[in-house]
Amino acid sequence: MKKEKISSVFYYVASVLYFLTAIICFVGDYHNSMAYVWISLGFTFLCLGFSNKKKEKEHKDDSKKE
Repeated sequence: MKKEKISSVFYYVASVLYFLTAIICFVGDYHNSMAYVWISLGFTFLCLGFSNKKKEKEHKDDSKKE
């Protein structure tokens, strides 16, 4: 239970770091195409965090029923 909670937090932290990298790429003199890749990775990890959180909540509800 606690392991799943920690992994969803790590997904959120990774997502924020990818978004920060994308902002740096947009502001700096880097290629914008790389910034789009970082944004895509950020949203991917954000979705993984949400799905992991949802799975954790469903598992918690199932354990209450038993």
